[in-house]
Amino acid sequence: MNFDFSDDLKQLRDQARRFLTERCGPAVPRRVLDGEATWDEGLWRAIVEMGWTGTAIPETYGGVGLGHEGLCVLAEEMGRAVAPVPFASSVYMATEAILVGGSESQKSAWLPKLAAGEAIGCFALAEGPGNPSPKRIKASVARGKLTGVKAPVADGSVATFAIVAANDESGRPGLYIVGLTGAGVTRTAVTTVDPTRDHATLTFDGAAAEKLAGSADGWAVVERVLNRAAVLFAFEQVGGAQACLDMAKNYAMERYAFGRPIASFQAIKHKLADVYVATELARSNAFYGAWALATDAADLPLAAATARVSATDAFHLASKENIQTHGGMGFTWQFDCHLYYRRARTLASVLGSQPFWRDRLVEGLEARNAA
Repeated sequence: MNFDFSDDLKQLRDQARRFLTERCGPAVPRRVLDGEATWDEGLWRAIVEMGWTGTAIPETYGGVGLGHEGLCVLAEEMGRAVAPVPFASSVYMATEAILVGGSESQKSAWLPKLAAGEAIGCFALAEGPGNPSPKRIKASVARGKLTGVKAPVADGSVATFAIVAANDESGRPGLYIVGLTGAGVTRTAVTTVDPTRDHATLTFDGAAAEKLAGSADGWAVVERVLNRAAVLFAFEQVGGAQACLDMAKNYAMERYAFGRPIASFQAIKHKLADVYVATELARSNAFYGAWALATDAADLPLAAATARVSATDAFHLASKENIQTHGGMGFTWQFDCHLYYRRARTLASVLGSQPFWRDRLVEGLEARNAA
């Protein structure tokens, strides 16, 4: 088994890293933190022009057709840059939901718009605190009209449409395409620990809703979307963890105390070694997830849970130890450590809590061992 990307994908990674280094330095998320905007529209337009929004969309629907491995490469670089754009919501979640559950006509209608950046999607599943579960869905659709409240919805203030989990008239969950710019939709901003990642409360009062044709068993489609997104988010978290490790190492090499670099002190060495091990473990598990996602393997639920758990742990550890390595300065606004800590905490809960994914990992291992 090859645990590495192809040369073409490595070139894509290098290109993406150069682009984001030039266009998305720390000043970009800081502008969002300091200003009124919840995202960087200029950066988003540049990303669309690069074709990244159509990476995993087949060419027949206007995409680039690089597949999910290419998307994993880009996700890692987006995480490294802490990019304040709705890439994850639109590309990992909304696009994947249509790819998995959409009819041919729905794919033809929406995927070209997503690839071209003409539409920005989000995924409205949560209805308050709690882990994903069909029992938690209270929003409902009757005669094509959606009623209910979804919160928090990542990039809900930015998106032009949402994929919404709601019950039909028989009480069965399904996924629905809902425009967010028409009547019957109210959006309210939600304050989170990471203002560079937009969140909103979406209130629906008779909004027009079109059911995804392939979501007759709606919760099964939700599960597939969660598994796919978990792998992609894992790569984003690995990218963030690696950025924290690089930042901490560089600071430790340059910062002197008692006449020597603090990197020479055993306590600092131990911190950085622990972060390195956690990040490399997460990277290996993310590669497992990338293989399962790219091949649509039966192992995908297990691989997704494995990647999700290890990447969440790694990013949290890396962002925390990065602050600690910087000492008292690491807690200040002037240093960039908090950008990654904020993102680590946000990504840790975007698909459900860490215990939720640990339970899925245990269940997957038990099922495999019983087979």
